[in-house]
Amino acid sequence: MLRKIRLTLAILFFAAITMLFLDFTGTLHAWLGWMAKIQFLPALLALNVGVVLFLIVLTLVAGRVYCSVICPLGVFQDVVSWINGQRKKKKFRFSYSPARSWLRYGVLALFVVALIAGIGSVVALLAPYSSYGRIASNLFAPLYGWGNNLLALLAERMDSYAFYETNVWMKSLPTFLIAALTFIIISLLAWRNGRTYCNTICPVGTVLGFLSRFSLFRVSIDAAKCKECSLCSRKCKAACIDFKHHTIDHSRCVTCLDCLDTCKHDAIHYTSRLKKAPAPATPEEGKGESRRGFLSAVSLLATTSLLKAQEKKVDGGLAVIEEKKAPKRTTPIVPAGALSARNFAQHCTACQLCVSVCPNEVLRPSTDLKKLMQPEMSYERGYCRPECTKCAEVCPAGAIHPISRADKSSIQIGHAVWIKANCVPLTDGVECGNCARHCPSGAIQMVPSDRNDPESVKIPIINEERCIGCGACEALCPARPFSAIYVEGHEVHHII
Repeated sequence: MLRKIRLTLAILFFAAITMLFLDFTGTLHAWLGWMAKIQFLPALLALNVGVVLFLIVLTLVAGRVYCSVICPLGVFQDVVSWINGQRKKKKFRFSYSPARSWLRYGVLALFVVALIAGIGSVVALLAPYSSYGRIASNLFAPLYGWGNNLLALLAERMDSYAFYETNVWMKSLPTFLIAALTFIIISLLAWRNGRTYCNTICPVGTVLGFLSRFSLFRVSIDAAKCKECSLCSRKCKAACIDFKHHTIDHSRCVTCLDCLDTCKHDAIHYTSRLKKAPAPATPEEGKGESRRGFLSAVSLLATTSLLKAQEKKVDGGLAVIEEKKAPKRTTPIVPAGALSARNFAQHCTACQLCVSVCPNEVLRPSTDLKKLMQPEMSYERGYCRPECTKCAEVCPAGAIHPISRADKSSIQIGHAVWIKANCVPLTDGVECGNCARHCPSGAIQMVPSDRNDPESVKIPIINEERCIGCGACEALCPARPFSAIYVEGHEVHHII
């Protein structure tokens, strides 16, 4: 019964967290957003003391339940391992192996140093929740989006508006490649050896593993009943059961409880460690039995037959509109609520949740090595609408603090800069004024380009004190490929 409860909760958590990254409408976050905020590292960075204490107490009471139920990357490994087991029709394919403590604590030390030093790219690569977030948002979300677009196309043919088409685009090639490589490595390890990643690389697993040594309830072996059949050891995906000496490495046990149903002699129980039990024999150091298994090649087939042919973007059907290019910003732009670029870099785990829910397509992963994969803002596809606070609502790590719509309209995240050489009134001699018409804060006005000629074409002037850096002027500027007006970010945000 305990195992069935654990499996049910794990499936529910895994499905719900995955949907947080796939739901482009953002409606699920109002109901399920708390699942992202109870992940260990985001809660720690957000200084969410209640959640951190809850997870610590949970581990001290029940063992590494977090790893087998709450962590999406842990459940993902179980799914991959289960698929391989079903394919080979071999339930007992693992074996005991000694702990590689030097590797576990070495990676943890590297992680802590990177966290203290503010090297966000290293933290993002090792954080389990963030790794799965990138996999879901970069690999699973496009498939989900294409499926939605197919349904939208079919619904349109039936005069129904139950679905609507959404853009599917690559937000960052480096982040996509890292997500794909992470997916391959973790899948390969899980396919062959189950929870190898959790017990050798994952820093969260190492911390919780240390705490689980002292857990009140744990899996134990009754040496008097054990027949040394090895079924429990060959079923354990954490490779932590030494059946020969009737011992379990509780720092690596993820409390999956698979071994309880496997034992035919009622020798394994999940009980309180305070209960008196026969003293186990001392395990000998030695090499674990070699593990068998292999990963078959996996290829992603193109689904072009399910999609409409991409239409060319044209201006009135007369000419193809050239795509905009991102300007070189001296200071990157981070969302309102981040407080400052430094605070954002220190707290962001690059899970890509805010990127997934951004309805305006202005958030995308950074390609800067120091902040690799951490989101930054760019306005080629849209602008940051003052009434939208989606990113602040979903951030689980405290990198973007919750703000109201009224607050956002008064937070200055950057300021607009005019590039005279690109401005349409001066290059083409025609009236424009797009930037001034669409500026939500009224920071741009049009004035005659020639002081002595009131009838001359008008050009924009910017009141930097009123500009909030939303990017409406940059996004809606008709100049191509570079806008005649763009936004420079601020290191520290200001209230205007």
